[in-house]
Amino acid sequence: MTDSLLYYTVALALTPNLGPITVKKLVAYCGNVEDVYKKRTKDLIKIPGLGKTTVEKIDFDKGKELAESEIKFCEKHNIKITSYLDKDYPKKLLQCPDSPIVIFTKGNLECLNKSKVLSIVGTRNSTMYGKMMVENLIRDIKARSHDITIVSGLAYGIDVIAHRASVSQKIPTAAILGHGLDKIYPAQHRSVALDILKDDGVLVTEFPHNAKYEKSNFLRRNRIIAGLSDAVLIAESGITGGALVTADYAQGYDRDVFAFPGKIGDQYSAGCNMLIKRNKAVLCEGLSDIEYIMNWDINTPKLVQQQIFEPLSEAEETVFELFEDDQPVTMDYLAAKLSIPVHKVAATLLEMEFKGVITALPGNQYRRV
Repeated sequence: MTDSLLYYTVALALTPNLGPITVKKLVAYCGNVEDVYKKRTKDLIKIPGLGKTTVEKIDFDKGKELAESEIKFCEKHNIKITSYLDKDYPKKLLQCPDSPIVIFTKGNLECLNKSKVLSIVGTRNSTMYGKMMVENLIRDIKARSHDITIVSGLAYGIDVIAHRASVSQKIPTAAILGHGLDKIYPAQHRSVALDILKDDGVLVTEFPHNAKYEKSNFLRRNRIIAGLSDAVLIAESGITGGALVTADYAQGYDRDVFAFPGKIGDQYSAGCNMLIKRNKAVLCEGLSDIEYIMNWDINTPKLVQQQIFEPLSEAEETVFELFEDDQPVTMDYLAAKLSIPVHKVAATLLEMEFKGVITALPGNQYRRV
């Protein structure tokens, strides 16, 4: 990413009153990030879903000011900035329509592109039962030699138990933070964060440095925990709490949700039992249940079917090169990467679909066949 492209992308990400879905609409409509700043208000209000009131609230100048400060901070502290338009942006997170425009990371970002990523979350008031179940699960993952990354939120309770167990088993783990990388919260978990980095893991946030500690930020980061994963495991949870918010996000992103069952009447298993009872989570007694549902059984051979497709045109080849493995991409993403209008991308995708090389998914997403 060029310096100017980085600057304008970070500026859009940090612009007040501008969320990630709206930013992606702007970039797709304008063709690229830099051209967003060249459009007049009368042009922007024509974008479906925006309108005059929304556009007039956008403070582009404030976003530029914040971007300058944030880029300097990241350069000084060796923090990587990755845009949703970059090739190394986590592929699973890219599938989510409200994924962050940029993420700030320290450590091994590539561990989030493993074929198996499991998020483990739960109550801050974990019990010995929850601790035992998480540690046993991660020990079994290691014993079964799964190439996997464990994701959690570095909070008290289940989160930090999952991180510590992963580090002890030499399994990469990712901590998703609800604040900037100028600090670690809670401070008592700073040593765990350092161990995560030493063990080929990563710290991830969408928040700039100096971001305030706000409850809403920690709830927002839960969508990233869900979006990065193939599946989410709720280890322990009360009838309300952030873990259940993460489960809701996971269902919205079409991720599998698992939950450890607990005793009837147990305060910190009530949320798990409710999810299971309402068919919002699969009852999980251990790793074998996850392997079965996720088809992670290492003894099951995978069949590869040979396909023969019609030749692609030059334009179709260009689009096809932006697809990686079996990871879905959105139409808006393709339009932004190619700097062409969405309607032209749509026409090309339709032809490719007819030729059988891609398949359409919900939410204007497409995937290689």
